[in-house]
Amino acid sequence: MISRNSDVHQPTDGGAAVDAGEAVLPGVLPVTLRDELIAIRRDLHRHPELGNQEFRTTAALKARLEQAGLAPQVLNTGTGLMCDIGARDLDGARPMLALRADIDALPIPDTKVGCDYRSTVPDMAHACGHDIHTVAVLGAGLVLAELDRAGMLPYPVRLIFQPAEEVLPGGAPDAIASGVLEGVGRIIGVHCDPKVDAGRIGLRAGPITSACDRLEVSLDGPGGHTARPHLTTDLVTAAAKVVSEVPALLARRVDARSGLAVTWGRIEAGHACNVIPQHAELSGTVRCLDLDAWRSAPDLVHAAIDEVAGMHRAKSVINYVRGVPPVVNDGAVSELLREAMTARRGLHAIEDTEQSLGGEDFSWYLEQVPGAMARLGVRTPGDSARGDLHRGDFDADEASIEVAVELFTAAALLDGHRL
Repeated sequence: MISRNSDVHQPTDGGAAVDAGEAVLPGVLPVTLRDELIAIRRDLHRHPELGNQEFRTTAALKARLEQAGLAPQVLNTGTGLMCDIGARDLDGARPMLALRADIDALPIPDTKVGCDYRSTVPDMAHACGHDIHTVAVLGAGLVLAELDRAGMLPYPVRLIFQPAEEVLPGGAPDAIASGVLEGVGRIIGVHCDPKVDAGRIGLRAGPITSACDRLEVSLDGPGGHTARPHLTTDLVTAAAKVVSEVPALLARRVDARSGLAVTWGRIEAGHACNVIPQHAELSGTVRCLDLDAWRSAPDLVHAAIDEVAGMHRAKSVINYVRGVPPVVNDGAVSELLREAMTARRGLHAIEDTEQSLGGEDFSWYLEQVPGAMARLGVRTPGDSARGDLHRGDFDADEASIEVAVELFTAAALLDGHRL
């Protein structure tokens, strides 16, 4: 299935040969495996599962890995897997490279039209591309397992299929508690990007995502008649002021370069046009580009809400839910991904990417070991539609699966030959 290549690899797009140093890189992904991965992806897409409920997904992955002669282990949480490929040193001194995928879906309806693999589960969809991430790591694992049997895998690799990425603070902390990082020295992953063409990846050393926390606020007052707001707490106005003034106040209390942003997604108050309510609720997110500012954000946000609410005589109760820190890509591991993609597809298949305000619990792994995440292009080349993640009509060009498998596989081989 996989042939041993010379140290000079001919890119699959017919570009100039790329010197891969001493690494042995796999050949083009076999058509049979490519088609199988697409079929598995479509099956997962039809049957999405929410965080910590990914039992069917876990069972399917476990069965396929076992079929390949591997020994996957279900995580302590009951869903998700880890699976080692290749034998480790007797002393375990050389740390492994881990390939990570997230396997959960989102609680939104699939609104794609004319798609025979759209979700069959009401109000659930793989609208963030986790099904793509999953089969990419699975495919890389199957390729690496065959290379290992042929004596061509220079050093063992760990596959991590992590549940509950979409559930704050993410499933990564539970996966870490299950031991997925034991013996791991570096970790890599990808995230679908509908702004990048399939066949390309986006790379960035340093911060590539933002911190993301959840904010819930309750405001209370005695209520009253709308004819006499001066005799009570005008709670609707108080809520409106919190919504509009807290973000502006925070903008003057932190360095503008930190990118601290409060954005509200829900506000509820009252039931009648002539009654000032006694209770109002607001919820939203706190996002931050800078790690130090993120660590101070809860105190700053609490103080700003209390200050604005107090000005309007409203009592505030704040539930600040810690989410995830920013993903900060390690420079050396980012360079490994760059070298791997260059060796497989050429430099023209790589573009620089910006730090986004999206959150990703991959960041928890990077609190423990160095690693990097690449943005995987999933837009069909030439498509002018402005698709986005977390939308019911999101879909990915399945050519991206082969690209991700090549990236992971080449990175594992290059990394192994460096050690």
